[in-house]
Amino acid sequence: MVSPLSPRLPTGGAHRGLLALTLCAAALLQGCHKAPTEAAAPEAPAPVLEAGRLRFAPGHPQLALLTVAEARPSQELLVELPAKLVWNEERTQRLYPAFAGRVSAIRVDLGQSVKAGAPLALLASPDFGQAQADTAKAQAEHTLAQQALARQRELFAAGIVARKDLEQAEAEAARTRVESARAAARTALYGSSGTVNQQLAIRAGMSGVVVERNLNPGQELRPDQSGPGMPALFVVTDPTSLWVQIDARERDLSSLRPGDGFTLQVPAYPDETFAGRVTAAADAIDPSTRTIKVRGLVPNTDRRLKAEMLATARISENRSSGVVVPAGAVLLSGTRHSVFVEPEAGVFEPRTVTLGHEGPREVIVTSGLAAGDKVVTQNALLLARQFQSMAEEAGAKKEGAQQ
Repeated sequence: MVSPLSPRLPTGGAHRGLLALTLCAAALLQGCHKAPTEAAAPEAPAPVLEAGRLRFAPGHPQLALLTVAEARPSQELLVELPAKLVWNEERTQRLYPAFAGRVSAIRVDLGQSVKAGAPLALLASPDFGQAQADTAKAQAEHTLAQQALARQRELFAAGIVARKDLEQAEAEAARTRVESARAAARTALYGSSGTVNQQLAIRAGMSGVVVERNLNPGQELRPDQSGPGMPALFVVTDPTSLWVQIDARERDLSSLRPGDGFTLQVPAYPDETFAGRVTAAADAIDPSTRTIKVRGLVPNTDRRLKAEMLATARISENRSSGVVVPAGAVLLSGTRHSVFVEPEAGVFEPRTVTLGHEGPREVIVTSGLAAGDKVVTQNALLLARQFQSMAEEAGAKKEGAQQ
C-alpha cells in the first residue's frame, strides 16, 4: 500500500524519457564548466650522434645549460698553493726552566710588550740557591788563595820558603780565580745579584710581545719539562713580521726561489692581499704529501695577521707551451683526461688531452687543444654521460642488425 505522503514515481516509457533528459542536462552542464585545454608544446628533437659528435638542434633547451669558454695561450699562470703563517723564528724566544722550582710570581700576561732582560716570572728554587752558594764559596776560596799567595811571596822574598811553595800558591790562586769566574758567570746568566736568595728570575732575552704563557702560580717546574714536544713557559716574539710555510709541488720550484715574490690571501681578509718574498726552500720532498716546504717572509707591521692562520699563496708562473682552460672543463676517466669541444654551434665532441699543470681554478693543456678552441666548462659531466649512453645504444643497435 502506498502512503499518500509518498511521492509517485513515473512508470514505463515516461520513466525512460525522464532519465534520458536528465543525462543530457548533466552532459550539457559538464560541458559548460569544462575549461578549454591548452595546446601541448611540441617536444624538442633529441640530439643526434653522428661521426663521434653529438649534435643538438638549434634552440635546444639543453644548450642553455652548457657554458663554453675559449682556450687561451699559456703565457702567465696564477698558481695557488696552501700555506700557513707561523712566528718568525729568527725573532722568537721560547723560555724553559733552567732549575727546578715553584712559581712564586708572574709578572706579565699575554699580549704584553716586554724589553730585553725584563723579568717574566719568579721561581723559588733551592737548586738555584745551591748554584748561588757555590758561587759565593768559589769567591771566598779565591780570596783566601790570593791572601795565601801574598804571604808566600813575602816569605820567598825573605828566603824563608822555597820556590816550589810559591809556585804551588800561584797555581792554587789561578785555579780558584777560574772557578770563581765560572760560578759567577753561571749565576749571572740567570740574573743573580750575588746573594743567596734562591729567587730565580725568568727573563726575556729579547724585546717583543708575550704571545704564549704556560704556567700558573704555585706550579712546580723541572728542567726535564723542556725540549721538543713540551710547551715553553713563555714565548716572546716580534710579531711585525711572520714566516709563511708553503707546500709547493716540484713543478712550482722554479717560481719559488729565494728572493722571489708572492702574494698571500687569508680568509679573515678576503678582499685584501699581502706581499711576501721567499727566503728558503727545503732540499727534500715530504714522502707522505709529495710536497716541498718553502719558507717565506711577510711584513706584519699592523699586526693584523696572526700565527697559525691558514692562507693561500699565489705565484705567477711563465709557461711557454700549451693552452689554459678552466679546471671545470677537464674530465677524468681512470688515468685519461678529456674535454668536450664545440667545433661548431650546437655540435660537441670529446677530445683526449694531456695536462701540464693542474690548479684549483685553471689547468694547462699541453696537447689535444689549440688556442681558440671552445670547451664546455659547465655541465660537461652531464654531456659526457649523455654521449656515452647514446654511443652504447648505437653500438647495441649495430650489433643487433649484424645478427
